[in-house]
Amino acid sequence: MKKFTVLCLAGLLVLAFGATGYAQAPTLTWSGTGYFEMGTYWTENVPAYGNMAASGMYRVAPAAYSTFLPAPFFTPTSALDRKVAFWDFRTRLWIKAAMGKEVSGTLYFEMDGTAGSNSNLSAISREAGNIGAWNADRTAVEVAGAYLTFGLPYFGIPAPMTMQIGIQPLAIRPAILVYSDGAGITGGIKLDPVLIKPIYFKALEGAVQTADDVDIYGLDVTAKLGTFSIGGYGLYYNMNTYPFQVAVPNATLALAGLSPQTQGTQRAKMWWLGVYADGKAGPVNLNFDFVYDTGRVLSKGNFDVPNVKYSGWVSRLKVDFPMDQFNIGFTGMYASGADANRTSSSGQPGTLSASGALSDKVGSYVVPPGSEMGPINGESLVVYSMWAGHNGGAGLLESANYQALSRGAFGGSWFAKLYASVKATPSYKITLQGLYIGDTTKNGNTYGTAVIPGTTTLRDDRRIGIELDLINEWSIYKNLIFNAGVGYLWAGKALDLRQGTLLDNFSMKNPWAVRTDLKYMF
Repeated sequence: MKKFTVLCLAGLLVLAFGATGYAQAPTLTWSGTGYFEMGTYWTENVPAYGNMAASGMYRVAPAAYSTFLPAPFFTPTSALDRKVAFWDFRTRLWIKAAMGKEVSGTLYFEMDGTAGSNSNLSAISREAGNIGAWNADRTAVEVAGAYLTFGLPYFGIPAPMTMQIGIQPLAIRPAILVYSDGAGITGGIKLDPVLIKPIYFKALEGAVQTADDVDIYGLDVTAKLGTFSIGGYGLYYNMNTYPFQVAVPNATLALAGLSPQTQGTQRAKMWWLGVYADGKAGPVNLNFDFVYDTGRVLSKGNFDVPNVKYSGWVSRLKVDFPMDQFNIGFTGMYASGADANRTSSSGQPGTLSASGALSDKVGSYVVPPGSEMGPINGESLVVYSMWAGHNGGAGLLESANYQALSRGAFGGSWFAKLYASVKATPSYKITLQGLYIGDTTKNGNTYGTAVIPGTTTLRDDRRIGIELDLINEWSIYKNLIFNAGVGYLWAGKALDLRQGTLLDNFSMKNPWAVRTDLKYMF
């Protein structure tokens, strides 16, 4: 497969650069765009900035209770039932050099940090995400993208074709499936009204002499039909190494920034198949997504443990009724959940589920390794995430794993959201929204760790809570936007937590968030 891929790429490059269709020498032009963004966070019981630690892909438990400390004795790093306040910022810059319409090269830089972040990083070689340190002068300019885009000349296919090679986004319906930056090759074939986009990415090379790579193949097809864009896609992750990389737990090396990486101990093969539609039906705007994931994870060396089969799905429908300066809307989302009796917190072979049995099935909807779907979804201020900063936003259910599969923000939950907004002035809009949020995990809860009193059996609850958000948006100038919002969640039983080593439970305080976001686009 590796040889076939290399030969195909070589052939395409020969066709592209050997043809004379674009032999003229257009003028080189430079352009740039970007933004500066600052966010503020004042929250309680809304995980952000690592103050409530993730303990698995299917359950996100506060740090104090992952170590079974009885309430109210919290660890110093735990923010459970405590108010949290901080602010952060991010700058992104795209620089593009184009030779006419046929060829362009793009560099994409990112700089971010939290105000007052740790400045004692002299022993660590990587200072990305730390421009907020005192005295500044961080080596924190990150290269997030570097790619070449060019038009393929005509060689028998009567359609405009493009190719993009380099470090670039893998983006398919990012708010529900995947956005990841990495090394890849993407194409575009325009057959009006259809656009065909073939996709190939290399997530992990591994050892060049063995088949331990992680390769990603996909095809995304979109058609413009009247007022609607309708599409479908297939995405295949062939993970001969899974998880991608596992750090050796050596504290001395880690502090020096020299922690070595070892290969994963499993293989995984995963498919995501989806359909979507965006458009206008009379006075109504519609957005629809359906995604199905299927595949398996198997152990490389231990054949006595069962393979873990994955099969989950998610669907989302958004309906808007705009009327002059008013808008009324509804969004519904349902994502399948795992069965805690058959699924461990990692979903990997040889690990134990809550029932004590070996994990063998994951019914939760999951997203690909490294997907930033969680902070992108933007559905609310408390349970999901909105106005994601460099910390990945702030969302109660947000779960991410850059080396393995995770449930994103939607897996194990569903919601029904009603909202109404009014553009009170040409520069000011106010929105009020309410969400009923439910739990779809079986024999346990997606977030909560509550047990049936007097036993170690996980309790299964249905209601995560009811959230109310008030959101304000101001266009201060043409390119300067300020957003401010407050959200409050009346927590349901599905958020209850086991009380340390006691076979009893307690309820956290109702989560809330006050968030602002200032963004200048240039």
